[in-house]
Amino acid sequence: MLETVGLTATAGAVYEAMLDHPGLAVDRLAAACDLGPAQVHDCLDELAALMLVRASSEHPGQMRAVSPEIGLADILARQEAELAARQAQLAASRAAVTRMVADRAEQRSAHGQRLLGMDAIQARLEQMGHGARTEILGVHPGPAMRPEDLAAGRPANADAIARGITIKSLYQDATRNDPHTTAYAHWLLDLGSEVRTAPVIPQRLIIVDRAQALVPIDPADTRAGALHVTEPGILSALLDLFDQAWSTAVPLGATRPTDPSSGLTDIERELLRMLGAGLTDDAAGQRLGISSRTVSRHMASIMERLDATSRFEAGIKAAHHGWL
Repeated sequence: MLETVGLTATAGAVYEAMLDHPGLAVDRLAAACDLGPAQVHDCLDELAALMLVRASSEHPGQMRAVSPEIGLADILARQEAELAARQAQLAASRAAVTRMVADRAEQRSAHGQRLLGMDAIQARLEQMGHGARTEILGVHPGPAMRPEDLAAGRPANADAIARGITIKSLYQDATRNDPHTTAYAHWLLDLGSEVRTAPVIPQRLIIVDRAQALVPIDPADTRAGALHVTEPGILSALLDLFDQAWSTAVPLGATRPTDPSSGLTDIERELLRMLGAGLTDDAAGQRLGISSRTVSRHMASIMERLDATSRFEAGIKAAHHGWL
């Protein structure tokens, strides 16, 4: 279980032994954990880096374990701060890319081409997939994808994977509740692709070989048209956007756990932040890929856990408990 906070299994065993038997010297820790002294020293270095052990005042030259209530809570706090920083960076990058793509859509040059309608988009996607040599990166926001679009993408993806192309697909957490999208994602996994989900992800995006990309001209109507981009400056921004979103997502086969320090899921935490920032239920639900009715259900659950009689009171209590 300690692996989830960044500890190796061996270091976790040494940490638990130190908690159970305070004051053990390295040789006795090694015997208790069936390890060599050098391995124990490596584990102590790992624990020290995570601030889970400190120098003992009672036993000079030895280390003592920091209690889990303090040490593990500090690790979670640091991880949450790092995640919040990455998400803030992602939001800023998303806004910058949206502005850049909108400006680019106003003109046509040797580095970009407007494609109008789904037929033109599908034709270009087929060309890009057929010409792929190394990887295809995809961002697919929303609670579900159209079954016909999923079916249309199967042959090209199957062919690309058979040719050894790496495919990374990023979906919204809400798609886990859609049987068609989930079945398609598991089909990709079975073929050896990588699939991850996150509560909030960037706009729809396809990048091939880090050399060309397809982005919607209007993120609110992705079927109306797309911009085929080959300009290095825009591609670099789009790749940064994808990499940031990918780093905060979790594999499809994994569950997104509730934070034990707050009792909130990632979606609930994002929802509280969005509503606290003044977004309406509809706007927050659109960003999270869920309906306004689902937003209301989430908020009712949060209010019940916080014993709050209003959303305002829930926000105050959540902040007081350090949940946000």
